[in-house]
Amino acid sequence: MRSASFRVKWSRSWPATSKTCSWCSEQLPSRAPPLRAGSPDLCWDTPQPLGRFSVVKRCDHRGTKRTVAVKHVNKKLMRRDQVTQELNLLQRLQHPHIVSLIDTYETPSSYALVLEMADQGRLLDYIVSWGNLTEEKVAGYLRNVLEALHYLHNCRIVHLDVKPENLLVSHTASGQPIVKLSDFGDAVQLNSAHYVHPLLGSPEFASPELVLGEPVSLTSDLWSLGVVTYVLLSGASPFLDESAEETCLNICRLDFSFPRDYFQGVSQGARDFVCLLLKTDPGRRPPASLCLQEPWLQAGQGHGQAEGCLDTSRLISFIDRRKHQTDARPIGGVRSFIHSRIQPRLLSHGNPAPGLQFLD
Repeated sequence: MRSASFRVKWSRSWPATSKTCSWCSEQLPSRAPPLRAGSPDLCWDTPQPLGRFSVVKRCDHRGTKRTVAVKHVNKKLMRRDQVTQELNLLQRLQHPHIVSLIDTYETPSSYALVLEMADQGRLLDYIVSWGNLTEEKVAGYLRNVLEALHYLHNCRIVHLDVKPENLLVSHTASGQPIVKLSDFGDAVQLNSAHYVHPLLGSPEFASPELVLGEPVSLTSDLWSLGVVTYVLLSGASPFLDESAEETCLNICRLDFSFPRDYFQGVSQGARDFVCLLLKTDPGRRPPASLCLQEPWLQAGQGHGQAEGCLDTSRLISFIDRRKHQTDARPIGGVRSFIHSRIQPRLLSHGNPAPGLQFLD
């Protein structure tokens, strides 16, 4: 339930009437909250970068002492209608594994979204801090994300930015970690089969269809989760190369492998789960609902999960490298580069075996 201290306030032009959401069959406000002028009565903490267009600040309400996260979107980098689109989506979402929107307001330089605070921070930072990572824990984190994606996809919403930085951790009252999906700045409702999403910043977690400028689908998120799974298991990135162009080429070629040094002690079941999601053809990737039924993901039942601790030493350098990849500029020339380097049959969603090289 939303705190009264941060209750959304509706203006006359944004009536607080309700209707049933055609996506999720829930009672919803008829519109997203207006971006009110001025700031709530908040005490500010040090801002941290969040994505390509914004920073996030940890804040405490002076009256209630409730801690929240305030996402400030720079007006110079994002238009008002783009922010409104994110608000429209967030207002329709209520799920334990999705960071919830509490309030909104506007300052002279930014649009501000007051969000639920994930008290343990980003998932990779949490893993490095606590240590003792096992396949069972990885499977638990992935189940949380898949439950969020299953909910979104039932609403015909595709997130399009599933990556480690957008996976946050909170502790339950009993101290158990739960993962929450955040940052819906790229998310869209798929009303048709022909939405093409721009490729911005690092393509490391982007699906082949996004890289190639083809229509995205709900399973575009499952590809990204496959890359996240690879990172959690090994501390390495499956497709990363020396340039964005070469990285995109690796993605479209499905050019990845499981190096022995990185996957020492990782079970075959875990590797099979990665391969299940990393398929070039979006139609061959299973939906989130089927992924949740995979034996390797089942809690506490030991379906092929390795018992030892995973090596997390590489995650530290992975985190440090990713801190510097917040470029908002489009990656120019990538698609023409890829078309000049890849055989035409691959662009028709062929699925080469991992690590298979094509002729240049």
